[in-house]
Amino acid sequence: MTNLAFVHLMAPQAGTTGQSPLGMFLPLILVFVVFYFFMIRPQMKKQKELNNYRNSLKRGDKVVTTGGIYGKIYEVKDNCVIVEVGGDVKLKVDKSAVLKDSSADAS
Repeated sequence: MTNLAFVHLMAPQAGTTGQSPLGMFLPLILVFVVFYFFMIRPQMKKQKELNNYRNSLKRGDKVVTTGGIYGKIYEVKDNCVIVEVGGDVKLKVDKSAVLKDSSADAS
């Protein structure tokens, strides 16, 4: 059998139809749906809870910064907070760098 005859045998027949467009894209659509419900949606929910927490900060709340500094809120301003870290040491920290102190929930 020559190479030309082999290629002819492997070519699709004229009367056959291909898969429907929906059948081709259905697995891809399902991957995006699963990705949304298991990755994107929980992350958006977590970010919304963190934003609500940052907006509800008040004096005396125990917090930890993204840099790992533990302290208490001394004063709350528009975009920043003053965090008392010990003694007379106070740090001005952007609100976006404040995380919830998990040790405050345990006690």
